Amino acid sequence: MAKATDVVRLLLGSTALCFSLLDARTASASKSVTAHLAAKWPETPLLLEASEFMAEESNEKFWQFLETVQELAIYKQTESAYSYYNLILKKAGQFLDNLHINLLKFAFSIRAYSPTIQMFQQIAADEPPPDGCDAFVVIHKKHTCKINEIKKLLKKATSRPRPYLFKGDHKFPTNKENLPVIILYAEMGTRAFGKFHPVLSEKAKNGEILYVLRHYIQKPVSQKMYLSGYGVELAIKSTEYKALDDTQVKTVTNATVEDGIETNEVQGFLFGKLKS
Repeated sequence: MAKATDVVRLLLGSTALCFSLLDARTASASKSVTAHLAAKWPETPLLLEASEFMAEESNEKFWQFLETVQELAIYKQTESAYSYYNLILKKAGQFLDNLHINLLKFAFSIRAYSPTIQMFQQIAADEPPPDGCDAFVVIHKKHTCKINEIKKLLKKATSRPRPYLFKGDHKFPTNKENLPVIILYAEMGTRAFGKFHPVLSEKAKNGEILYVLRHYIQKPVSQKMYLSGYGVELAIKSTEYKALDDTQVKTVTNATVEDGIETNEVQGFLFGKLKS
């Protein structure tokens, strides 16, 4: 339950980001306001957000989930959005109980892990990615998107500077840390990822490399990421003024007060009569 509490705290806290307020419309009849909160980055895939939820549970569950969804994104082209959503939940249900599945649904609804995906996207942009590559690897400052070049770049990898690893990086489980580091930038579930992952995971199991995965979306969608408005306040002040006759309001108020006093009875005493 402690982890569940941490997840809920993350879900609520991650939405206190900088949002752009778009498309505010006021209906003249009902005086209602409809507001959309959009982030400054494109919409992120639910599959990647689900993987980050898994990573919050444990590193082991992250890699187990990854193995079951290596090329799941191909179903996105043939299935409806709702069917694909349920497929992701079904895959996640292999490693989560009902409570955590409900938490995952809540995380989807507020897009709580979208900022994390965008963070990895920014890291990938700083590399920068090789042109025309759906996925690529970085081996101690050397880039390639060809699997057959990995062995060549590994030979003198230790003579080049070791890359800096972030706290949120996804490291393949290994007992050794002092190994050549290969960072894979790829979108989980795509065919490009499915080509790199078996090769790198096998080398990591054999103790040859330290395998690190970072999310990278080669072609982000054009649609902006819409988020829920938790922790966001929209304050609108009315500038309409109405003319009122203060004398009439005062007269009515005084008459109402006097009538209230006349009928005020406490335990048989009519204080209105006593006053007069």
